[in-house]
Amino acid sequence: MFLPQNWFVPAQVCHIDRMRVRPFLVPVIRHAPTSGAQRESRNIKPRSLSLPLRWIARFVGAGIAMRALVCRINRELAATPRPSLALRSLGSRFSHHHHHDSPTKKEKKRSYILGLDLPDIWSPPPRSTSPSPPSSQTPVDFELIPTIINGKLIAEEIRSGIAKEVCQMKETISKVPGLAVVLVGQRRDSQTYVRYKIKACQEVGIRSLSAELPDDCPEDEVVNTVLSFNEDPSIHGILVQLPLPQHMNEEKILNAVSLEKDVDGFHPLNMGNLALRDREPLFIPCAAKACIELLFRSGVDLMGKNVAVIGRSKVVGLPLSLLLQRHHATISIIHAFTKNPEDITREADIVISAAGVANLVRGSWLKKGTIVIDVGTNPIEDPSSEHGYYLSGDVCFEEAVQVVSAITPVPGGVGPVTIAMLLSNTLDSAKRAYGLS
Repeated sequence: MFLPQNWFVPAQVCHIDRMRVRPFLVPVIRHAPTSGAQRESRNIKPRSLSLPLRWIARFVGAGIAMRALVCRINRELAATPRPSLALRSLGSRFSHHHHHDSPTKKEKKRSYILGLDLPDIWSPPPRSTSPSPPSSQTPVDFELIPTIINGKLIAEEIRSGIAKEVCQMKETISKVPGLAVVLVGQRRDSQTYVRYKIKACQEVGIRSLSAELPDDCPEDEVVNTVLSFNEDPSIHGILVQLPLPQHMNEEKILNAVSLEKDVDGFHPLNMGNLALRDREPLFIPCAAKACIELLFRSGVDLMGKNVAVIGRSKVVGLPLSLLLQRHHATISIIHAFTKNPEDITREADIVISAAGVANLVRGSWLKKGTIVIDVGTNPIEDPSSEHGYYLSGDVCFEEAVQVVSAITPVPGGVGPVTIAMLLSNTLDSAKRAYGLS
């Protein structure tokens, strides 16, 4: 082959930069004549191919082969998804966590009710990292069981464990937890709740005291009653039954309860610590704690779920919303001024109603497969019943049960578990007071 010295060889050279192939061009031969007639017509003297051009020719062949190989690599890389940096860092963090068989001391002390304290990672969001249920419990498949969550059965399991611990405390230090209940007024539903709480204390071996005051008693008398229980070392929990008469300053009375004995969890410091993710309150409000316990023991993973909370009271709605956020759920709070609340509940995976309005939530408010926790206990007059009334929930049970995957009944749902949480808080307070682990 005879080529003039000023002609160039075509080639494409490829190199790999961060798994991306970037081709670039070197000078090329555009039309190299090969026949003798063509060479004579152009008056070109034949000569042998010079050594540099031989190397260029070899480089051309190697470049073509390299380009074919790299194109194939590109196709394979394009078909294989690669994790982002955030995903790799998240995976390494969880991998590091699982290399340690035993949890840290802080993790041992942290209650599963408070959830895992995970940092916000926006891309991608963590999934399925809720704390594992107690060893005695297994996640529930709602397709295989009735749609009614039996709060009485769950409460019995909790009370059984509390009774064993109270018995051990009595055998070890000859002391038992003590709970004092302050009841103001003659509300029938409040009297019923207090009666249930005192009975539950007796069943598990907790000492209980009750102070019943009339509706028209002075506010200072209620405060002094609370202060006297604060000074009693045999009392480890103080409960002021709500609601109080309208003429009383509820905040003043609740703030009189010692922080160490605030088993209802309404003290400002307890509520404030609940709102701060990096802190733990001494006590969690019982009704909010009961809702999480019901979901938890039913095998419901809250992380990433859309949860609609109906009601924003400091007794249930507010602390429950704070507690759900600790479990990394997405919360929508519905109150009396919310526009189109039914549109919000229809988008929710879980609906928790604590509005205090009988049959507020209809079946049309719920999408198919929703999980419903009905906290409402609304007394409806009924002369034919034993107590002259019956309790109705916030959710129209007959309509909701047709579309939901699980629902708590009223009564027999949240109520019994709320009382069990009160006993649990009282036991924790006594253990803390006596220096028990």
